Amino acid sequence: MTRVAAVDCGTNSIRLLVADVHPDTGELVELDRRMTIVRLGQGVDRTGRLAPEALERTFAACREYAAVIAEHGAERVRFVATSASRDAENRDDFVRGVVDILGVEPEVVSGDQEAEFSFTGATRELTGRSDLKRPYLVVDIGGGSTEFVVGEEHVRSARSVDVGCVRMTERHLVQDGVVSDPPSAAQIEAVRADIEAALDLAEETVPLREARTLVGLAGSVTTVSAIAQDLPEYDSARIHHSRVTRDRVREITEWLLRSTHAERAAVPSMHPGRVDVIAAGALVLLAIMERVGAEEVVVSEHDILDGIAWSLV
Repeated sequence: MTRVAAVDCGTNSIRLLVADVHPDTGELVELDRRMTIVRLGQGVDRTGRLAPEALERTFAACREYAAVIAEHGAERVRFVATSASRDAENRDDFVRGVVDILGVEPEVVSGDQEAEFSFTGATRELTGRSDLKRPYLVVDIGGGSTEFVVGEEHVRSARSVDVGCVRMTERHLVQDGVVSDPPSAAQIEAVRADIEAALDLAEETVPLREARTLVGLAGSVTTVSAIAQDLPEYDSARIHHSRVTRDRVREITEWLLRSTHAERAAVPSMHPGRVDVIAAGALVLLAIMERVGAEEVVVSEHDILDGIAWSLV
């Protein structure tokens, strides 16, 4: 077993996995998994730069993670940065800060690399399941982008498109600097149009409709599952490999779009950092299910983080 630490820094959140992995047996033993909402991508779509306060929130989380990594004695560390830091003019400030704190340089991976990690992390433990037919379509709905990957045991094709829960919220659901509460029909229609255009783009290279099993990753999908199960608190064990039907996703999405901030915040399984962006994230999931004709989504808590961990061995 090799002890590794994987960090995934996205547009909305930064996450850490410390695990013992065995490449020969395919075993991954989780020692610590945590997530912090840092909104690194705050305003990037509008300004093209990472905001100073967003950088400081991210560096504070990195300092916490550095202590956890040292405590567990991880032998190898890999830090993968995604959409927001790909797009930003001042990404060098971000790189320097991470190196100073964690001693490793963040790898700003391409959308295709990101998709490869997600696919490996999400499907490695599904192999051999007779109830889940292949090919899989793995969909990772992030803050700034969504990755689509189709494959059997390995990736056949992948595409990253610039729709995510934060990007869609900031682009269409904010008025006078405040998230609409709830959004208007015109705002919702604008989000839908953006998502449909992105799905058209994804379908140019990824055969979305050939998939037999849809696997959904990341916070928007896991939160929808928690709501569908009416969980009294966020429970990873009950969310991992749960299944949510398309009709149920539609019900939840429609409720989220007509709810107020206070009503969403009152959901016991809702992370405070997702209250304002979950409606857009759920809408992305629903649009994907409708496009590919998926009757249900298999929800995975194992995703890009697990894929990054595997890449270290």
